[in-house]
Amino acid sequence: MTWMAQEPSPKRLTAAGWLRALLRGAVLVALLYGGLVLMLVLRLIERPLHGLNRPWTPYITQVVCRLTFPVLGLGYRVRGRPMEHIGAVVANHGSWLDIFALNACQTLYFVSKAEVARWPMIGWLARATGTVFIRRDPREAKLHQQLFEDRLRAGHHLLFFPEGTSTDTRRVLSFKPTLFAAFFSHGLERILQIQPVTLIYHPPPGEDVRFYGWWGEMGFGPHLLKVLAQRRQGSVEIVFHDPLDAAQFTSRKALALRSEEAVRAGLPYADETER
Repeated sequence: MTWMAQEPSPKRLTAAGWLRALLRGAVLVALLYGGLVLMLVLRLIERPLHGLNRPWTPYITQVVCRLTFPVLGLGYRVRGRPMEHIGAVVANHGSWLDIFALNACQTLYFVSKAEVARWPMIGWLARATGTVFIRRDPREAKLHQQLFEDRLRAGHHLLFFPEGTSTDTRRVLSFKPTLFAAFFSHGLERILQIQPVTLIYHPPPGEDVRFYGWWGEMGFGPHLLKVLAQRRQGSVEIVFHDPLDAAQFTSRKALALRSEEAVRAGLPYADETER
């Protein structure tokens, strides 16, 4: 499913904008791929010793993602604390920047659609950082559930976007309960916690309120270029809500609904959200 809405009209870049984009882009590429090389080298030692567990390399991802924001000129703020208990994180999804924002303040592994693995550059980074790829095929639901269970029991904090698509950053769509089924298998509900997280994007002064939103048929390249070229940037805010004990919910639907309510409550644009 792809969420659709009217897209902002593109602006023509000035010479100064192109220069900013080139400079920031060059620094960003060096940062990302420098971190990737370091991670792959360290993984050669980490994997034989720890197998599925990754006690070292996720911190490289965290540092690289945190440094991305000063490179872009974006403000970055965190409210609340990431949980340390075994479990998963669920958040609203509005932009490709979500990946950097959520990785910058905690150690986690994303759950993503299989198509992302084939994207140039992003796919390589996603595979290297331990992203879990799933196909939108009901016949593979049991396989996905087992995969999630294995990763959760290994102590990995998995990150889900239960809306199933990205929006314009101004609303929260209904959470799909399908992925929550893994939290109710083989007794996992007795030990797992789910932490809802709200991402709030504040646009640059004078820009469209949806400036950082990436949805529908928007191309990644043009959107990235727009963000890189922006002179005065806005900011992103990450709000960690109290973790939910899976054992306190009778079903995946009840847990999905409560998580959705928590994420929606943290978004300041309540009159613009939709169910």
